[in-house]
Amino acid sequence: MQKSNKLSTMSRSSHRIATIPTLLISMFATFASIYVAGRLWQDAQNRVYLIKQLDRITGQGQSAISVDDTLKIIACREQHKKLDALEMELASARREGFSSNRLVESETNGTYSKTRPFVVIGILTGFGGRKNRDAIRKAWMGSGIALQKMEDGKGIIARFVIGRSANRGDNLDKDIDHGNKLTNDFLILDDHVETEEGLSKKAKLFFAHAADKWDAEFYAKINDDVYINIDALGATLATHLDKPRIYMGCMKSGEVFSEPNQKWYEPEWWKFGDKQSYFRHASGEMYVISRALAKFISINRSMLRAYAHDDVSAGSWFIGLDVKHVDEAKFCCSSWSTGAICAGV
Repeated sequence: MQKSNKLSTMSRSSHRIATIPTLLISMFATFASIYVAGRLWQDAQNRVYLIKQLDRITGQGQSAISVDDTLKIIACREQHKKLDALEMELASARREGFSSNRLVESETNGTYSKTRPFVVIGILTGFGGRKNRDAIRKAWMGSGIALQKMEDGKGIIARFVIGRSANRGDNLDKDIDHGNKLTNDFLILDDHVETEEGLSKKAKLFFAHAADKWDAEFYAKINDDVYINIDALGATLATHLDKPRIYMGCMKSGEVFSEPNQKWYEPEWWKFGDKQSYFRHASGEMYVISRALAKFISINRSMLRAYAHDDVSAGSWFIGLDVKHVDEAKFCCSSWSTGAICAGV
């Protein structure tokens, strides 16, 4: 009798032990079914939503393309949105000149400590301008140690800007290369051929190459028959450091000459309206632009139009931009006015 009870008890225990795994498996199967059903329901809801959205866009009673294709299209659109956002950020950075850091300036006995050059002066010259270049070196630019001292002490970099001969490598090119080895004060534009009608392109390339080479606060263009007062120029520009986009010079406007036999003939005269008068622009003897504008020229050099005259061309580049035009009488080099920064000869 005791043996029979023991056998009955062992049988019931074995049955309970065998039942536990079965219950666990059933529970897991139930949970898995619920999870899968939930995911399928969610996917179905998403697909229904996408179909309705696509039907709304296409205006048709049924989807024109499959849901899978729609998902791919939406993913592509999201990527395009990200690319558009990045392009807008890049364009904004370009408009600001890539950097918003300002000059750290402290004046001590006429010297400056800085994180970048103060101004780069480009003196546009030609193959026949040797006498003018020598006169400028003696008058205000200096050479050798004096030129280096002006760069290190005042942050003012001055270079004669010249292109290449139409006959590349001839004696004209060799003379400039030899002279540059001796003085190291040329900015040679290898991508520009020297011609009388090419001054506008030359000025554009000066600003572009100078902005690429030196990250300065300002960039000045002058002719090789203009003398300037370096200290007066520095003091005047220092008052405009708070303006991120500045175009400064002796502002003027004048007649557009439409006849080929006239001295200042403008081949594209018809673009300037019926009254044939130029918009306000700085005189070509000397004008200054800020870093952001020089960067703008560098980036867009291939698209900026060059008219017959470099001063008109520069004015046209900035007329449609948010630029501060400063009409500075001290930059009127031919007036010989009191306190003038420059004087033409």
